[in-house]
Amino acid sequence: MNLEMVMQELEALGKERTKKIYVSNGAQEPLFGVATGAMKPISKKIKINQSLAEELYATGNYDAMYFAGIIADPNAMTESDYDRWMDTAYFYMLSDFVVAVTLSESDIAQEVSDKWITSGEDLRMSAGWSCYCWLLGNRKDVEFSESKISNMLDIVKNTIHDSPERTKSAMNNFLYTVGVSYIPLHEKAIETAKEIGIVEVKRDTKKSSFLNAYENIQKVVDKGRLGFKRKHVRC
Repeated sequence: MNLEMVMQELEALGKERTKKIYVSNGAQEPLFGVATGAMKPISKKIKINQSLAEELYATGNYDAMYFAGIIADPNAMTESDYDRWMDTAYFYMLSDFVVAVTLSESDIAQEVSDKWITSGEDLRMSAGWSCYCWLLGNRKDVEFSESKISNMLDIVKNTIHDSPERTKSAMNNFLYTVGVSYIPLHEKAIETAKEIGIVEVKRDTKKSSFLNAYENIQKVVDKGRLGFKRKHVRC
């Protein structure tokens, strides 16, 4: 399948209701409004195709950019490729659910994320923290430095309330993910979440969200799902 054929298939799958939901979350034209699950049959036909992924991502069409992440080859992309994708990831559904997800399946995930976390740019920081969420929720605990993750928990504790809005949300999710999926620091994550308390995330067009990592970690503990890991990150 070439670019034109994929774009035609995506357009045919678009729904006005889905489009409105994406727009309410920050998506901009052009987009078709394709539910992510509806993309699976096309991705099964194409499998992995990095050159097509690059063409799709470059269209600026939200659905095409999302689909690009599904068929991309994470290890074929360099740090500069990920930076280039981030440059046009204009809202969190691209930064955290396309670029960060693709990055999380690469061998350079941690080093690129570490740079983004210290970048000072809201969406890059958000993508960096989100990438660690995808990593911790999928890879074995032994693949991480306990002291590094512990230090990251300290950074969250000391800076979350003063961080940009999207970064706040991603940091809170990181705290939750450490508490649920990274057993060595489960206790520390719980203590950190207690100290942080409720995190307010302000939104431009909607009411603020109030996040409580401690309560959400406890819910998972109560269900007996501590140590939960996903088999796959990308759909």
